Amino acid sequence: MSVTYSEKVAPDSGDAPSENSVVVTPKEAKVASKDTDARVKITEPEAAMPIPAAKAPQPQPVIVVTEPVEGEVTNPKPVENGHNEPEPTQAEKRVEVTEVKEEQPGTSKVPAPSMKKSAETIATPKKDKDGDVTASTPSPPPPAEDGSTPKKLSIDHTNDSDPESTSGRKDSVWSLGDGHPSDETDKQTETPPLSTLLIERPQSGSINVGGDITFIAKVEAKDLLRKPTIKWFKGKWMDLASKTGKHLQLKESFDRFTKIHTFEMHIIKAKENYAGNYRCEVTYKDKFDSCSFDLEVKEIPEGSLNIDIRSAFKRSTDGQDDAGELDFSGLLKHREHKQEEVPEVDVWEILKNARPDEYEKIAFTYGITDLRGLLKRLKKTKKEEKKSEAFSKRLEPAYQVDKGGKIRLIVDLADPTVELKWYKNGQEIRPTPKYIFEHKGTQRIMVINNCQINDDAAYSVTAGEEKCTTELFVKELPVNIVKKLEPVKTTVNERIELECEVSEEGAKVRWMKNGVEVPTGVRSRYRVKSEGTKHWLIIDDATKDDTGTYSLMATGGTTEAHVQVELKPLKILMDLQSATVLLGQPLKLNCEIYPGNIPGRWYKNGQLVQPSEHISIMHRAKNHNLEIESTTIHDAGDYTFVPEGYTQTLSAKVHIIDPPRVHLEALNAQDNTVTIVAGNKLRLEIPISGEPAPRVVWMKGERVILDSGSRMRAETFPDHTCLTIDSAEREDTGNYKIILQNEAGEDTASVKIKVVDVPDPPEAPLVTDVGGDWCTMTWEPPRYDGGSPILGYFIERKKKQSSRWMRLNFDLCKETTFEPKKMIEGVPYEVRIFAVNAIGVSKPSEPSKPFIPLAVTSEPTVLVVDDVTDTTVTMKWRPPDTIGAAGLDGYQVEYCLEGTDEWILANKELVEKTRYTITGLPVEAKILVRVKAINAAGASPPRTTQHSILVKEVIEPPKIRIPRHLKQTYIRKVGEVVNLVVPFVGKPRPKVNWLKEGQAIDKTVSIRNSDCDSIMFIRKAERKHSGKYELSVQVENHIDTATLDIQIVDLPGPPQAVKIEEVWGNNVALDWNPPKDNGNAPIIGYTIQKADKKTMEWYTCIEHYHRTCFTVSDLVVGNEYYFRIYSENMVGLSESATVTKNSALIMKEGKFPHDTALGSYHAKSLFPFPSHSSSSSSSSSSRSSSHSQSGMQLKIPEYNDRDFTEPPAFTQPLINTFAIAGYNATLNCSVRANPRPKVLWMKNKMTIIDDPRYRMFSNQGVCTLEIRKPSPFDGGVYTCKAINDLGEAQVDCKLEVKGGFTFFELMKRGVPLHLIDKYMNESEKKGSN
Repeated sequence: MSVTYSEKVAPDSGDAPSENSVVVTPKEAKVASKDTDARVKITEPEAAMPIPAAKAPQPQPVIVVTEPVEGEVTNPKPVENGHNEPEPTQAEKRVEVTEVKEEQPGTSKVPAPSMKKSAETIATPKKDKDGDVTASTPSPPPPAEDGSTPKKLSIDHTNDSDPESTSGRKDSVWSLGDGHPSDETDKQTETPPLSTLLIERPQSGSINVGGDITFIAKVEAKDLLRKPTIKWFKGKWMDLASKTGKHLQLKESFDRFTKIHTFEMHIIKAKENYAGNYRCEVTYKDKFDSCSFDLEVKEIPEGSLNIDIRSAFKRSTDGQDDAGELDFSGLLKHREHKQEEVPEVDVWEILKNARPDEYEKIAFTYGITDLRGLLKRLKKTKKEEKKSEAFSKRLEPAYQVDKGGKIRLIVDLADPTVELKWYKNGQEIRPTPKYIFEHKGTQRIMVINNCQINDDAAYSVTAGEEKCTTELFVKELPVNIVKKLEPVKTTVNERIELECEVSEEGAKVRWMKNGVEVPTGVRSRYRVKSEGTKHWLIIDDATKDDTGTYSLMATGGTTEAHVQVELKPLKILMDLQSATVLLGQPLKLNCEIYPGNIPGRWYKNGQLVQPSEHISIMHRAKNHNLEIESTTIHDAGDYTFVPEGYTQTLSAKVHIIDPPRVHLEALNAQDNTVTIVAGNKLRLEIPISGEPAPRVVWMKGERVILDSGSRMRAETFPDHTCLTIDSAEREDTGNYKIILQNEAGEDTASVKIKVVDVPDPPEAPLVTDVGGDWCTMTWEPPRYDGGSPILGYFIERKKKQSSRWMRLNFDLCKETTFEPKKMIEGVPYEVRIFAVNAIGVSKPSEPSKPFIPLAVTSEPTVLVVDDVTDTTVTMKWRPPDTIGAAGLDGYQVEYCLEGTDEWILANKELVEKTRYTITGLPVEAKILVRVKAINAAGASPPRTTQHSILVKEVIEPPKIRIPRHLKQTYIRKVGEVVNLVVPFVGKPRPKVNWLKEGQAIDKTVSIRNSDCDSIMFIRKAERKHSGKYELSVQVENHIDTATLDIQIVDLPGPPQAVKIEEVWGNNVALDWNPPKDNGNAPIIGYTIQKADKKTMEWYTCIEHYHRTCFTVSDLVVGNEYYFRIYSENMVGLSESATVTKNSALIMKEGKFPHDTALGSYHAKSLFPFPSHSSSSSSSSSSRSSSHSQSGMQLKIPEYNDRDFTEPPAFTQPLINTFAIAGYNATLNCSVRANPRPKVLWMKNKMTIIDDPRYRMFSNQGVCTLEIRKPSPFDGGVYTCKAINDLGEAQVDCKLEVKGGFTFFELMKRGVPLHLIDKYMNESEKKGSN
């Protein structure tokens, strides 16, 4: 029988009744055949919760017995301390005994002493045929003799094999370790925390193997902002969230109406190892709640195992979800399909009778693949257990004995010859007077005498290889009070002894005072003494605080007594004496009273005096002293000593005297000087001291300051004196004397008062130097600094005509000089100064004299050598870049001989030109030259030559530098001005000569020569001025020549011999000869016009026509036309045109004219009719009439029109060209096409469109691209492309732009002429190449 007794106690100490429950499960009793090693644990709670005595049940033990199960010795497993030890051969068994007894009502809640209670008889657990745990009915233990606290008794047994839960399959997806029971079962007796989240908690349940079960937890979500987090655990640590699958499913749902979260855990097809303790944890932010519940998985009775064992213990190989897992479902539930016939061979009987080494062979013979599951089930079917061979009667599971008593442990041996050994907690017991071994037949007895607490242990006995164990409980008897405490009444300083006697020697007792345990440490006033059964509490020197109720507590009772300590009569042996003490001297107050050990308190003027660094209070026997090492004014007063506990007091007066003193250190001012700003109020408070209060007198010089003054007055207070000045003035500065007098003495002190003010304004500043936008100014400090040092100055300026001053510095100027900047040049300004001290800013100074900022010019630029002779050097320069408002008066030229530092002025008067010749220089001397620009502000920085100049004339060969536009034919129209400038170089001045085609030039051509160029000037050009002109430049034997081709062009003359060649249809063919005078320019085209004979209004048929024959088409039939032709050259059309002598009559086809006038041509005629003479015309007329009369007809041949259309074709290609940077370049080509083509120019295959650097021309098939001032970037491949309806054509050329400087740019940079000549020669050679 398994008995479980549990008791629930209300959480508070109210009158709620306790709830008791007893569950009794009868089982078929059977004594275990194996030895059992029992361990007994007794747990005592610290305190019991009281319940009413009327409703308290009789205390009964709680016994929980777990049956040991047989099994094999398992493999070693690790334990906590790290050693691998084999587990014991029997399963662990727990027996828990819990007693609850309540305090009697009305008793004080004093913690009761711990008591141990033993069970007299504990039945040996048994196991039925199904392997369930059973136990025999235990003998109830005796009830508690007194109000002891509840106990818990637990007995743990070890078994040889694992419990049934551990022998299940280890391949479960959520098995708990190796079958160890969860540690949560040890905490079932603890009071669970109050639920804060769960409104419905999962409840424990029980199912059969293979069944389904659902656990439900609900959480109310009214106060939750989001879903709480829930976790399901098995045991302590296994989180089931990772174990979900076909056997475990977790589900969550939420009801919007009830606001409740529902969490479900479904266990499907439960297995044996699913049994155990489970836990549900819910968390939300800082809230937490948990709940534990148990699952019991029951086995199906053995009678249901009527299926084929060979089909049951086979692995599933059907490819299902549980493939590869051992299939025990055949053993756990009935199959719905038709059962197969029972095999003829009973495999179970074969296995039961076979040896273990034959199991594998039998399984193979009968087709059993799950041998492990078979052996597990076979172990449960073995119900016959062997009886003990060594013991015929074992030890009882537990024994109980009183402390100091004797116990006998008896076993019966089946074989008396077997050697027997006794053990206590695993240690062998040897025979001693305490342990006595006795033999009575087959009985073996161990007697334990004088049992003490240390004998409470586990005992075992071994007989051969067999062993049985038991647990011994030693019960302590209560300690009773034999002699109670007696009341004590005494006086202070006496000795107090409280005596009590108990029933047991060496008993532990507790001394209490007013319900609180008395401290008995080393420094405690209380001493505890015990001899045998007597106990004393001793107080050597009693005080009034020792009055109270003292009690002694033992396990069997409590005794108490009242102690009263009273005071002794007070006697004053020496009273306090009044004293007068000089300030700062020590003070001692002394008195003597009896009794001497009475403490007391000191009071001054009714206030309690506490010991401190200033006051020391001492008590030695009868003497009570108060000492002050250094007295102060505050120490004076009435002192009283009051003995503690008495109404009598001792009093004395203390009088402190002190000479007067002025405490100037409180001013915290250097040299006792007080500074005040003028106009402010001064209240100077100076602490004073003296006892009695002194008389105070303030004096300035010989004048006494009264307390009735209006602006300045002196006042006196008990602890300080005060001097008040309502509005401080400069005259208040001076020394003030303070005189203190009283009966103890006299003291004087001096205070200096300094009245400070803003400083006086400084004097007007002086402007010492002026620049373009700046000036330098200086000033003197103010005469009076206001009594405070000058910190700096502020400077302001304004234009003379303005009244608005502008602050120039925001940070104080520390110096007496300043340089204003950012002024406008040429505008008059004034400046003024403000002085600043710590008090403020002074008034402004008088303005300075007006001044005008003027700046010198910048240095002259481009200083170069223009000419050098044996005694002179001519220099040229350019004006300064910046001149300024002061203008430029002239230049000053200075030179310095190389090797000296003396600069010699070359011009005594200023030079306005930018060229000057320095004369009187020594021959072959080397000089440096510098030039300064002078204006009203002074001389500018000089511009100095970079290299020294050698004073020696050097012959430089002449070189003509023909401009680029003169290298080609120079073309001008008649009547235009011709002005050609040809530069050249050479030294000394070259001789220049002009010739025209070897002859002297005409007088109408003017020639002007200079040192560096020659100018040809023709005021009105004529055609005779055309020709080639030769220029020669000669320096001694060096000559350089150049040729200029000048072409003067005019309008051409009219064409010659214009005639009508043929007339057919509405077409007229014209022919003519070029004009005799082409205007000194090639003929570039002709303009052909026509006129009707009736109106003689001329219309242009075509312009810029190149050939000398033309066919006029689209003429009107029936009209008679005249034609005229103009010639055209580059100047323009000729002034007159040549008109055809004859006219052309356009006739209809098939009509022969009979009356055609003379001098005209007829259509359809093969020849013209000349009009030179009348005879010829008459003869032809007669011939025509004769032909007509004779019937002859003229056959006119047919003519096809000529096709003049053609695709573009370049007649003149582009030529690779070199260009000089900065000079315009042109690219030319000619194209022939009809109709007129579209011309495109490209650079590097990119079309040139709307680029201002390029200009494009197309005239009569000549295509020109002009590049304005090219740079090296403009170099590249240029392409001209012509496109019309019949096709396209293109030509390419390469343009290379030579970089460099022009002659002017080199001159501007100050490069010597011979270097310029060398550079230009190299450039020309590159261009020619």
